[in-house]
Amino acid sequence: LRAGKMGFIKVVKNKAYFKRFQVKFKRRRQAKTDYYARKRLIIQDKNKYKTPKYRFVVRHSNKDITCQIFSADMTHDVCFLAAYSHELPRYGVKVGLTNYAAAYCTGLLLARRVNKKLGLDYTGAKEVDGALFQVEANPEGKAPFKALMDVGLRRTTTGAKIFGALKGASDGGLDIPHNDRRFPGTKLEGEDYKGDAEVHKKYIFGGHVANYMKTLAEEDEEAYKRQFGRYVALGLDGDALEGLYKAAHAAIRKDPNLPRDPKVKGSFKVREGEKPKEYPKKQWQQVKISKKQRAGR
Repeated sequence: LRAGKMGFIKVVKNKAYFKRFQVKFKRRRQAKTDYYARKRLIIQDKNKYKTPKYRFVVRHSNKDITCQIFSADMTHDVCFLAAYSHELPRYGVKVGLTNYAAAYCTGLLLARRVNKKLGLDYTGAKEVDGALFQVEANPEGKAPFKALMDVGLRRTTTGAKIFGALKGASDGGLDIPHNDRRFPGTKLEGEDYKGDAEVHKKYIFGGHVANYMKTLAEEDEEAYKRQFGRYVALGLDGDALEGLYKAAHAAIRKDPNLPRDPKVKGSFKVREGEKPKEYPKKQWQQVKISKKQRAGR
C-alpha cells in the first residue's frame, strides 16, 4: 500500500498573524455600535469647524422607550435633551408605555422640549392624520432644528416602533430627513412604495391595540383580563384609547416640561409617604474628639 500524501495546508493564524492582529473597538466587540453607520452620521465638514451635527437617537427596551438628541465631541457624545416613555403618565398615558402610540408620544415630547428650549416657533403638524409631514423653514426667521435619525442596531422593518418616535418628532416640529417607506401600511406598488395614511393614523392612536383588545375580549375573557389587567383596573377599553392619546398629545404641546409627582421615585417605583424635606446627614469619617474625651476612654 502506498502511503497517503497530504495536500498543502496554508498556516494562516501563525505568530506573524497574531503579532499584527488589531482588536476591534470595544463597543464593536460588545455588538453595541455600528461604526460604519456612526462614521457617516457624525462626520462634519471642516469648514463648519465645531458646529455640532445632531442625531435623533431612538432606543427601546422591554419597559421603556428613549428618545435623545446627541452630538459628537472629540472625546465623547453630548446629550442635548432627552425624553422617555416612563414620563407619559404625567400626561395621562399610564399603561402601554412601549407600543407604537407611546413611541409617537415620546418623540413628540422631545420635539416640543427642543423647540421650547431654543425658542423656536415651529408647531409642527396641525392635525395628526398619519400622512407624511416635513417641517418647512421660515425664510424670515430661524431655521428649524435639524437632526439625523439614528436607529443603532435595530432592524428597520416596516412599522417598527422607532419610526413611530420619528413621526412624533417630525410632527412636533423637528427637521428630520425621512420618507414614508417604513411607516405602517406602506406597500410596494410596482417599483414605488406608497404609504397609507389611514393605517398609520390608526397605529398612532393605538387602534391596533384597541382591535386586539376587542377581539381577545370576545374570544377569551379570562385571557383578556390577564393580558390587559392594568387597562381594566384603570377602566380603559378599546374604545377609550383614541381619546386617551388625543388628550396626551394636547397636554404635551401645552407644557412639555411637567415636573413629576413628588411620590414618584423613578424605575417605576412609588413612594409610600410624603417626600422628606430634610435628609439625615451621612458621616463617612470618624468624628473628631477632644483631648479630655480621649483621656476618658
